[in-house]
Amino acid sequence: MFYAAYVLSELRRRRGRPASGRPGSDVRACVVGRPSLTNARLAAAFRACGYDAAVVPPDAPLAPGPGDVALVRLDVLPSLDGVEPGLRRLEKLERAGAVLLNRPGALLRAHDKLASAIVLARAGVPHPRTAHVHAPEPAPSFGPPYVVKPRFGSWGRDVFRCESVAELAACLERIESRDWFRRQGALVQELVAPTGRDLRLVVAGGRVVGAVERVAPAGEWRTNVALGARRRPVEPPHEACAAARRAAAAVGLDLAGVDVLARGDGTHVALEVNGAVDFTSAYALGGSDPFAAAVDSLVAPPAVVLAASG
Repeated sequence: MFYAAYVLSELRRRRGRPASGRPGSDVRACVVGRPSLTNARLAAAFRACGYDAAVVPPDAPLAPGPGDVALVRLDVLPSLDGVEPGLRRLEKLERAGAVLLNRPGALLRAHDKLASAIVLARAGVPHPRTAHVHAPEPAPSFGPPYVVKPRFGSWGRDVFRCESVAELAACLERIESRDWFRRQGALVQELVAPTGRDLRLVVAGGRVVGAVERVAPAGEWRTNVALGARRRPVEPPHEACAAARRAAAAVGLDLAGVDVLARGDGTHVALEVNGAVDFTSAYALGGSDPFAAAVDSLVAPPAVVLAASG
């Protein structure tokens, strides 16, 4: 998971620059994604580290050279049936010598919740049991209650809770005409008993650099901020941080948001891994700037990242 940091340190060494030093204005960094506040703050953090940095929309020309950095932040499509276009052309940048953070394969594994479930299970990361369905029948091998969601989903849209097999069948019948369902089916997961709150942790270069507790509004079991949840400052427990780091590593992301929920027995479940996580200064840990901490972790040489990640 420290591939990008290793490549950056090697390229700086070859260009006569100390691996841990400031890169200088001749090295560029682009944050590839929508013009969001998060992306703007990340670009500013790169500039504070000495990079010539900017946010670059996914459809804009990209021409970084050897040693330049591209932090890929392509998101899920609003139609919930895939990822924003541009993943394939990013591979050309890597062949040209640029360093990609959030490489295409890892980003696709994060956004594709079926792929996420598979790699998390293989890595032994606690995650809800998951089934991939294309029709109302048959029911999954595990029992209710269930959560139904798009394979490529975000913002809490088209996420449903079903208390029985009959409710599940009725839910799948209601959504089977949706375009995303016709193209990719739906995921059915076991419901981890909701508490009205969870943790969202930001992991960069193997370190947890930001976190908040998300508290659902009254009468809502989902903790998505888009659905009215509140963010609260938090000092995440060690076990939650360990689960988030393991989840980001299993998917292969350099910068990830990981949603973690505590079970009644004290263990922590990684609910989702987000490859284009939005975050704010509210995520600060110990008074540090989460954007500066993220960029520092992303471009630090491996020995520094390993020491900091514990």
